[in-house]
Amino acid sequence: MQVDLSKHIALVTGAAQGIGKAIADMYVANGATVYYADIDAERVRESASAQKTGIPLVMNVTNREQIAEGMARILAEQGRLDILVNNAGVNTMAHRVNLDTFPQSEWDRIVSVDLTGVYIVSQEAIPLLRLSENARIIQIASIAGLVPLRLQCAFTAAKAGVINLTKAMALEFGGQGILVNAIAPGSVLTQGTEKLFYGDDGMFKTSVQQMLAHIPLGRPGKPEEIAHAALFLAAPESSYVNGHCLTVDGGWTAGYHREF
Repeated sequence: MQVDLSKHIALVTGAAQGIGKAIADMYVANGATVYYADIDAERVRESASAQKTGIPLVMNVTNREQIAEGMARILAEQGRLDILVNNAGVNTMAHRVNLDTFPQSEWDRIVSVDLTGVYIVSQEAIPLLRLSENARIIQIASIAGLVPLRLQCAFTAAKAGVINLTKAMALEFGGQGILVNAIAPGSVLTQGTEKLFYGDDGMFKTSVQQMLAHIPLGRPGKPEEIAHAALFLAAPESSYVNGHCLTVDGGWTAGYHREF
């Protein structure tokens, strides 16, 4: 897919690797100037410097002061922001337990990044987005926000919050020319999930086939497949799409794939 993002300024959080990097790279390939934002300073510099119009930006999405400084830099260097992708997110692997034994410290950590981080970054970016003629906010949610998953209460709650926050923001800012949409990926094969699910010593190696059995396509997604969805939502051609959650999950949430 090829669209014209020339003269567009984008900010992608969690862009050092995985889905965030794939989205940022896709935007660069379509002509945008992209700020690669991530808490991992070394890795984000490597990711951004590999792209002709990639700019590294160290940013912790839970740190409002650091976010405000990043927005001030973008405003000073570019004069506006056209596309914000709230991709940064975390989950837990060590605490796959029921809610009654789920540690509050893990709850607080996940919700602070996955939901509150979206709120803070969006709030700080709105003044810059108002200066754009084609403003977009794209949230990376999850199918867990649509169909709750067991043993992931914090992640599920946070991503469900992101989806409804997206719709609320679409109502609030659509009239100001800022379109707000979300993407709900299913299982995506990143460096982290590849080790956990498909590595020889992966924690969930034995259960991966059971998970894949729920996906009609029978495989996990690729980061680039999520990036193509993000490219569509950023494109001028999506100018009448607002308040939508685009599911990219190989059919996982379409219904029961197996007979009882």
